[in-house]
Formats: sequence, structure tokens, C-alpha cells
Amino acid sequence: MSNLDRESVPAVCGGRGFVVAEPVRELLSPRRVRLGESTEVRRLLPNLGRRMVGAWCFVDHYGPDDIADEPGMQVPPHPHMGLQTVSWLHEGEVLHRDSTGSLQMIRPGELGLMTSGRAISHSEESPASHARLLHGAQLWVALPDRHRHTDPHFEHHADLPTVTAPGLTATPILGTLDGATSPGTAYTPVVGADLALTAGADVRLPLEPDFEYAVLCMSGETHVDGVPVLPGSMLYLGCGRTELPLRAASDAGLMLLGGEPFDEEILMFWNWIGRSQEEIVQARRDWEEGSRFGEVKGYDGAPLPAPELPQVPLKPRGRVR
Repeated sequence: MSNLDRESVPAVCGGRGFVVAEPVRELLSPRRVRLGESTEVRRLLPNLGRRMVGAWCFVDHYGPDDIADEPGMQVPPHPHMGLQTVSWLHEGEVLHRDSTGSLQMIRPGELGLMTSGRAISHSEESPASHARLLHGAQLWVALPDRHRHTDPHFEHHADLPTVTAPGLTATPILGTLDGATSPGTAYTPVVGADLALTAGADVRLPLEPDFEYAVLCMSGETHVDGVPVLPGSMLYLGCGRTELPLRAASDAGLMLLGGEPFDEEILMFWNWIGRSQEEIVQARRDWEEGSRFGEVKGYDGAPLPAPELPQVPLKPRGRVR
């Protein structure tokens, strides 16, 4: 999914200077952003208070939206570099196309994982005949320097492992949770998992104390380590935890995001992640000139134009503002 914000602001993120080394309970509220005519997302990362959780650097939650009489998601071709996109649905379906020739319908419980590497472009759209409801999350994982120039590629995994406990079904989307490992390719120590809780569930989820974590609430009424977390909000948890108490007052859906704190400082602008202003300037020039990022074939519409770069020099801000 693209960042369609026409007022994109470059920001330097990453590094360990602002990692919270002990358990915390920091509730993050979303910023609402329009994607096209009929989709509004709740943006949790980058946030006014925090920019990264491990290598996770971008989190959008959308829906559930009634799109029975609407076109649904319509995101034209746009570029990426230096990151992975993770598509995860609870309801509906999204058709993915990219410049490597991938064409894949993504449905609930299936992992769509695109590694941009040095350069890729893609589009996302609800098919013409689509389900009534659309509900999901789109996330980015920053690629470390040694892997950020890799060949672009797309993975689709419909069969993912699960971990179960009374009242809980956990599905690792990326990385490993409680001994179960996702087939998706990860380039840093990272974990992402879908957590389905039934009403009345009261469980403790095992965690890695060296990872920092956050929990995104997708649906339902849940207490995470005693803190009520409502749909569309995210609780940052810091590091130093070996387990996480979860209690559900109703059937609920969560996403657990975590990973080893990201060592490198990264520069994010629009849909690109680089290490310097010069890289971002070159990426924008290449996209506007139609080079390097390839062509998305089959999408009925024009590619997205890149926003203008600001005239002021970029200022490092680290992991938090």
C-alpha cells in the first residue's frame, strides 16, 4: 500500500538511542489518512510519539468498511525501495500487481509479502466483484543496509502455522512465535503475528526479552497487560518482557509486532526508505522519469506522481519525536 499523503515529510528513524529498554505501556493513537475515494486508514506508525518497533516502520489499519456499493481499495501503481510490505486481511480481498510480473489475489489469513529491495512498483485494488466488507492492515519492514539492494520479489503464503492455547489462536505472519515460524522471508530478527481471542480468554503469550513489542487492536474489546486497547489503536510495550498478559471481554483480533531494535538510522520519504537525502532525490527523479522501478501491467489507470521534496535540509529525529 502506498503512502498517499501529499504532504510527506522526510524523517530519519531507527538507531537504538530511543529504544525503551524496560517494559512500558504507551498507548498510540492513530492519524486518519484517505486512500483514494472510498478507503480511510488509521496510521499508527510513524506516529507523533514513536516511529519504529523493531524493524516495523509503517502500520496502517483499515476497516471494517462496507464497500458493497463502492469500488473499495484502489491504489494506483507506485514505487517502493528499501523495505518489505506486509499485506494482512481479516475480511475481503485485495488484488496485488507488481513490476516483477506478480499477479495475486490476497484473502483473509494469507500473507502477501513484497520485498522491494533496490526498486519495485505495485498496485493494490479490490476486484470488480468483491466481498461486502474490507478489513485489514498494511505494514512495512525496513530492510537492513546489507539487504536493501537485493532483487525485488513477491511471496504469497496461504498456509501459515498456528499456535493455540485456551481462547487463543496465534498465527505467525513473519518470524517466529512460541516455536512456530512463518514461511515468509525475514531479513532482521522480527516477529509479526495475528492473535484471535475468544470472549473470556485470559492468556499469557511468550515473548523474547531482547525484542521490543507493540500490539495493534484490529477488533473487539481487549486488555493488553491490563490496558484497554480499542480497535484502531496500538499499545507500545518496550523491551524486557518474557510474557504478555491478554484478556478479552469479547471476541477480538490483535496483531503482535516486535523485533530486535533496529540499529541503523533510516530516512523515510513517501514510499521510499534510504540512508541519505541524495538517495531519496535520485529515487524521485527515477520514478518521475519512468526508470528503475519498472512497469505495473494490467492496472487500469495512471501511476501516482511523487510529492514534491521539501526545500529545507533533512533533520534527524531518531525513533521518537
